[in-house]
Amino acid sequence: MSGTNVPPPLLGRAVRHEWPLDWSWLTVNHGSFGATPRVVLAAQQEWRRQLEAQPTRFMHETLPAGLAAAAARLGAFLGADGKDIGFLDNATSGCNTVLRSLRLAPDDEVLVLSHGYGAVRNTVRFVTERAGARMTEAAIPFPRPDAAAIVASVAAALTTHTRVAVIDHITSGSALVLPLGAIIAACRAAGVPVLVDGAHGPGQVTLDLGALGADWYVGNCHKWLCAPKGSAFLWAAPERQAELHPLTISHGFGQGFRAEFDWTGTRDASASLAIPTAIDFHHRLGDAALRARNAALAAEGARLLADRLGTEVGTSGELAGAMGVVRVPLAAPPTADWAQRLRQRLLAARTDAPVHALDGAIWLRISAHAYNELADYAALATIVEELV
Repeated sequence: MSGTNVPPPLLGRAVRHEWPLDWSWLTVNHGSFGATPRVVLAAQQEWRRQLEAQPTRFMHETLPAGLAAAAARLGAFLGADGKDIGFLDNATSGCNTVLRSLRLAPDDEVLVLSHGYGAVRNTVRFVTERAGARMTEAAIPFPRPDAAAIVASVAAALTTHTRVAVIDHITSGSALVLPLGAIIAACRAAGVPVLVDGAHGPGQVTLDLGALGADWYVGNCHKWLCAPKGSAFLWAAPERQAELHPLTISHGFGQGFRAEFDWTGTRDASASLAIPTAIDFHHRLGDAALRARNAALAAEGARLLADRLGTEVGTSGELAGAMGVVRVPLAAPPTADWAQRLRQRLLAARTDAPVHALDGAIWLRISAHAYNELADYAALATIVEELV
């Protein structure tokens, strides 16, 4: 809906009934696995009902049309053509799909970021070690990062051997919304194709994949877009599709990008088919206004936590989105084991916030979605003060 006379939807506690979350917990970690609202779960269940009512009819007649319609709706939301979108279970599967479709040679390099997602870095290690190639790294300046410095670091790490650059749109551990357009431009100037790990992108930031200039973009719909678990996508530029194949080769092999990705064997596609309902829900809660509200709330919550703990915020300004990180004050060495112990103590206190050992410090990550409000972060600060 649009127009100046349309009141903004009430958010925070006023919309918590939309989710089947256990509200006896303090939920401030939407970023890890998302949270699916009741209306989207109902849509998924209806697709499952149709599947089980007559499986053969569904797989041969209903599913192809349903996937095409879902891809068209998702494409419109992402600024892309639906025919360039293939559905997957998660963004890591999408990164695997692209990286394992590459034909690397000895001495080839695959560039990653120092703040890159661990599972994707493992994938790069696997494909480079198998081919006798190398994984190289661009360091992200942190905390208090600068967009120009990030772009310069990536550009400096590119060489004549770099076959592909794997760039996080929004980093997981440090919650940085990277200057993606400028990074892609720097890579293109060096003749290096770009795979964007956009696990946190859809629903957290506004996307226009057609204008972005990436070669491949993978994203989760079950995080910030609130689709069911196991709904993700791989977008590939048309000129990159012929060399790209799903991890499971099946009956669609050689019949085109969408044919290969739409059918990889018998599976429950209800999560992907429910994406249009998730997009409708996102629009109902405000669309771009919701994304801006979530980013503003995350920034305010992070500042509140930093003030209460007497520390600092690691993300701010144009590099911050609907997540934020705050340094945890401690006398002990900032090790991964210490971070894991604090995470377990938070879970025991009936709350959840990822804790990462990063660049010589321990950082606590918060998320902000429609059901959150500032009081959530005040409550989290009280819990952390008692634990640290």
